[in-house]
Amino acid sequence: MSIAVVILNFNGQNFLAKFLPKVLETSVLAEVIVADNGSTDNSVEWMKINYPQIRLLQSTKNEGYAGGYNTALAQVDTEYYVLMNSDIEPKANWLNGLMTYMQDNPTVAAAQPYILAYDNPTKFEYAGAAGGYWDNYGFPFCRGRLFDTVEENLNQYPTSLVNWASGACLVVRAKAYWEVGGLDADFFAHMEEIDFCWRLQRTGYQVAAIATSEVLHVGGGTLPQGNPQKTYLNFRNNLILLYKNWDPKTKWQTIFGRMALDGIAGIQFLLKGEINQLVAILKAHKSFYGYLWSNQKNNLAAHQQKYWIKSYSKSIIWAYFIQGIKSFQSIRF
Repeated sequence: MSIAVVILNFNGQNFLAKFLPKVLETSVLAEVIVADNGSTDNSVEWMKINYPQIRLLQSTKNEGYAGGYNTALAQVDTEYYVLMNSDIEPKANWLNGLMTYMQDNPTVAAAQPYILAYDNPTKFEYAGAAGGYWDNYGFPFCRGRLFDTVEENLNQYPTSLVNWASGACLVVRAKAYWEVGGLDADFFAHMEEIDFCWRLQRTGYQVAAIATSEVLHVGGGTLPQGNPQKTYLNFRNNLILLYKNWDPKTKWQTIFGRMALDGIAGIQFLLKGEINQLVAILKAHKSFYGYLWSNQKNNLAAHQQKYWIKSYSKSIIWAYFIQGIKSFQSIRF
């Protein structure tokens, strides 16, 4: 069993200095690699001086999370990839828990540890928590996190198959990664791991979240919540996600319904005076139309398509905002 922990870095020298020692300490089973994604800070020079023994892959430009990993992983020959953000602090035995599960479950192509908040380790972290799902309009949510409500980790969620695993820390079988075309660089950042996991399941693979593995995540290191660019990417990418992966029988009605909900969100931003957020949504829709026109749609070949994957068949917005459901355990699938 060969494993490579690949940390994608963009202007994250401070995170590398803080977390890389812990990654090395807890990842003795793996080769740790840093893939620099066109950083303009001192990351590359700092790595060469402080960690000359670590393999450093360099890109001349920022290709985003998806493109950056595709470029880096193409240079890594191993059986398993672990995609890890630079702002992750792994707990002891995190890798053992992941790899034991992967070896025991050959149909699982990707899995995540439980992701806890670095500044409050008793709580789940927003970006992935204990594994994710999507609702009938493609809104993603997690075990342990519904919208901005994040739960305490009380061991209420056992190891389980899920619909998507977080890209903050994700183990993937290398063969399966390239079999479905890797991450879709059109996403650049945000939701590319959901698209990736969705495609894996469409080919017959499974995705899991592993309770015996835990990491701490700072989160928001690149684009914090409320940043208009983050809003743009989330709204645009969610529409692309639906276009690529939804069952063709109901795809367009789902997309039109989602766009109507986006319009409601835009009106709310307008009423709150957050014009930059409204503009971000409008830009996201315009970009989605351009995506459709460009015909650049990284998707599965016809012979790979086996299943149209379903998740939560109701509206998580209705459950959360109207019914007052604030925890995943209260949802009825």
